Amino acid sequence: MPKKKKRPARGLYILLLIAVLAILAVGIALALRSGSKVPVPVPVATAPPAMTTATTTAVRAETTTATTTAAEAATEAETEKSLPPGMVSGIRLSFYHATMYLGDPSIMPLVLMEPEDAFDKSEHWESSDASIAAVDESGNITAVGEGRCVIRVTALSNPEVYAEVIVTVEPAPEYRTTPAMSTPSRETTTMTVDEMRKDINVIGGISYVQGVMIVNKTYPLPASYNPGGLIPEAAQAFSDLRAAASAEGIYLFSHSDYRSHWSQVSIYGNYCNKYGQEAADRFSARAGYSEHQTGMTVDVNWPGDAFNGTAEANWLEENCAKFGFIIRYPRDKEAYTGYKYESWHIRYVGKEWAAVITASGLSMEEFFDVTSVYPEN
Repeated sequence: MPKKKKRPARGLYILLLIAVLAILAVGIALALRSGSKVPVPVPVATAPPAMTTATTTAVRAETTTATTTAAEAATEAETEKSLPPGMVSGIRLSFYHATMYLGDPSIMPLVLMEPEDAFDKSEHWESSDASIAAVDESGNITAVGEGRCVIRVTALSNPEVYAEVIVTVEPAPEYRTTPAMSTPSRETTTMTVDEMRKDINVIGGISYVQGVMIVNKTYPLPASYNPGGLIPEAAQAFSDLRAAASAEGIYLFSHSDYRSHWSQVSIYGNYCNKYGQEAADRFSARAGYSEHQTGMTVDVNWPGDAFNGTAEANWLEENCAKFGFIIRYPRDKEAYTGYKYESWHIRYVGKEWAAVITASGLSMEEFFDVTSVYPEN
């Protein structure tokens, strides 16, 4: 007889079924306990509605501005990076326009390079037409022939930086007199960069700011300038001032007024020998830079600190403007004028200028916005 095949035991099937049911039961129990819900599908992100034209334009404008500002800042930063520390970044001159007469001594603008701590302030000078005005390596400009040309000074350490003086050369006049005293302008003018200090003119080697002759450590006079004494207007004004003071019991007189270039050579030299140059430069001018040579300046009574605070000094300070004079070196202005306070030193500028300068409380340098610094040797 054939043998019968063995069949799996019925009990095994039953065990497997029980196991499956148990697993299902555990899963259902866990789901019910956690209160879990059927997961919701996460929506796919879509583009927002298009902005209105106005809004879009505004955003674009803001973006453009921000981009431009960032670009400008980056450019400035790049420029600053490209310039080594201490490199010359700008040049200012004491004047930008000059009229010279044939036969005049040479003139030389003061050059101020920025920043002050620039490591190399070497200059290069050139003339656009040396047949009209020539210039040497130090910046001395000499009249050669009639006409107009441009004198340029360039910073050797940064050739992109330069400044120019427009020079006009005219025939020598038959005679020369000190120009009439100007009066303050009642018009307000705005200057552009191209008009750099048109209010400063050098005529025949003499500097004028708004028509007022100015002489200080920046603006010299030619050695040949000689009015022969106080100019007539200043002499008459000082006579009137003395008479008014005398009427009030104040005695004033001229201790020193006009001094020639060569007299100043001796006076300044003596002070340097006695006190040293640094000290002398605070109260005495180098030859060519002295206001006494203008014929518009008077040292009243006693040129020394002993005069400060006297009745005469107080009267002079309170009243000199009425006669066209100013206290040329006021208190606490040495940083601007280059000289310590001198209560005795008065300068004639005419009654109108004296009134406005005195009322301003400023020194002459501050009022006209000019420097008073000797050229570097």
